[in-house]
Amino acid sequence: MQIDRQGLAEFLRRRREALQPEDVGLTRGPRRRTEGLRREEVAALCHMSTDYYARLERGTGPLPSEQMVASIAQGLHLSIDERDHLFRLAGHQPPIRGASSEHISPGLLRIFDRLEDTPAEIVTELGETLRQTPVGVALTGDTTRFVGPARSIGFRWFTDPGSRRLYAPEDHEFLSRLWVSGLRGVSTLRGRSSHAAHLVDLLLECSDEFQTLWQRHEVGLRPRETKHFVHPEVGLLELACQTLTDPTDSHSLLVYTAAPGTDSYERLQLLSVIGAHPVG
Repeated sequence: MQIDRQGLAEFLRRRREALQPEDVGLTRGPRRRTEGLRREEVAALCHMSTDYYARLERGTGPLPSEQMVASIAQGLHLSIDERDHLFRLAGHQPPIRGASSEHISPGLLRIFDRLEDTPAEIVTELGETLRQTPVGVALTGDTTRFVGPARSIGFRWFTDPGSRRLYAPEDHEFLSRLWVSGLRGVSTLRGRSSHAAHLVDLLLECSDEFQTLWQRHEVGLRPRETKHFVHPEVGLLELACQTLTDPTDSHSLLVYTAAPGTDSYERLQLLSVIGAHPVG
């Protein structure tokens, strides 16, 4: 496929002009005159320089990589059909749709963008973090930084002892069973050629604990209503986790809250002031 520079430029410009600051979690200033978003705002959302994005809109930019196109599609809050159209305009085959897709739906992003002062994250069905709010990073550390199998929290749980420090010791046994039960369910649903099945094979090779629990054939375990975090700066946090799942791509939005008036509520407020820091 060849890049359609003019078509790409026009599509990017129209999508940028159609977005309002409120659509992407930005504040509309009192003197704002721009119709839609500014180029520098879109560039920041897409994690690229303003000059690079502006050249694409002018039809003079370089051939964007598939990774760059995916970032643009997410930054512009495109639907899955719009994302595929963008890939073709840029001269690439669209990614495969379905559970393995990492493209977050615009609806889920709109909710996420309004949770800036709340610990929240968007994860795949394998526990791979796609997005975190700033307070979410402050709570668990930047879990988007991992690559390969370690992107899955379940994989890290059985291969990196340090990943358990954030969770109360009395919950470890149940969480181990929970991760194994969840992975069994996903791998059975997706089949032997899936990424989930590959993670199972890796864990069976490198973790005796996982192997023992896998042999139990437990399925259907559900997370407990309250999660207990042992944070290195604010101490014990008892948080409720609300989950919103997008049925189309199996991504979940996890939102952590504390009951007002509790010690955990006060500590969560303190955490939002402390900000992001390295954890684990």
